[in-house]
Amino acid sequence: MSSEPKLLLPDLARQIAEVATLEGEFVLRSGQVSDRYFDKYSFEGLPHILRPLAQAMSALLPAETEIIAGLELGGVPLVTALSLQTGLPAAFVRKEPKSYGTCRAIEGQDLAGRKVVFIEDVISTGGAVADALQLAKQEGADVRAVICAIWRGEGAPAIQAAPELPVYPVFTRSDLEAPFDDQASEMERQ
Repeated sequence: MSSEPKLLLPDLARQIAEVATLEGEFVLRSGQVSDRYFDKYSFEGLPHILRPLAQAMSALLPAETEIIAGLELGGVPLVTALSLQTGLPAAFVRKEPKSYGTCRAIEGQDLAGRKVVFIEDVISTGGAVADALQLAKQEGADVRAVICAIWRGEGAPAIQAAPELPVYPVFTRSDLEAPFDDQASEMERQ
């Protein structure tokens, strides 16, 4: 049991927003263009953020989870931290099978017949999750859900190509935009 104080979710959201929010014009994996981008690598490498984020993600895990699987590349540090937090074995899902060594798309664990939860960083439409789902099904996995650090998509969290797969985000885009909206409101009042 850690003796460190637990970070409250609004405080964690503010910290993530402060270190990871970029303003400009960004093309997302989905092809959408956004004026705000969440640079996950800015917060995934910071232990004071990664640790409480893993704690928050662990609370979202379905009870029957046997293996957690992080999607390349941003899901890998998250699944590693979550594995350390929960004691669950971690797998690592590549975008495609490698052409050397094991020639596998999913490394670290045998997923056949196992109850798996995907771990992802930022999801807009879930294209990477849909691709990983096909790879995991080919290996016989029983994928139960996906947990993400940030849902930046429109509406309720859902994977467009797999709407039956539950998506559990720690934060939504609005959770991370709130600190910036608060700052803008404060500047307008001055």
